[in-house]
Amino acid sequence: MSASPLPAVQPAVETLLGRSWLALLARIAVALPFLLSGLAKLADFGGATAEVRGLTGFEPAALFAVLVIATQLGGSALLIADGRHAWIGAAALAGFTAVATLFAHAFWLKPAAERVLHQNIFFEHVSIIGGLALLAILAARSTGEARP
Repeated sequence: MSASPLPAVQPAVETLLGRSWLALLARIAVALPFLLSGLAKLADFGGATAEVRGLTGFEPAALFAVLVIATQLGGSALLIADGRHAWIGAAALAGFTAVATLFAHAFWLKPAAERVLHQNIFFEHVSIIGGLALLAILAARSTGEARP
């Protein structure tokens, strides 16, 4: 039986995980879908308003579209920038994703032909929410803003 390679690899992995550029890259990767969506909505505000109206029925849809754009762009910026308010960005994106997922991918309300697709998307979004919540927790802890 051979010895585990873990002890030999662990220092290299710890060194890599300690690199600030990797943390930045990870934050960008997590924020990128929100950032791109917010920019696309900003570029096509009429489409963003129609999307809000179609998915939620909320009025005034333009106001809610502005709030969506602000959440996506502001949350992404805070998360990417890191610092003491990164947890706010992560938490805002998690909350937004939870609400949007309930409206857009309520698989239990979808026709049978669409149910499996929306169920998969729904649970993928649950995973994203969990990752964002973890980022919020870790960011708050690193700045001393987390409560015991």
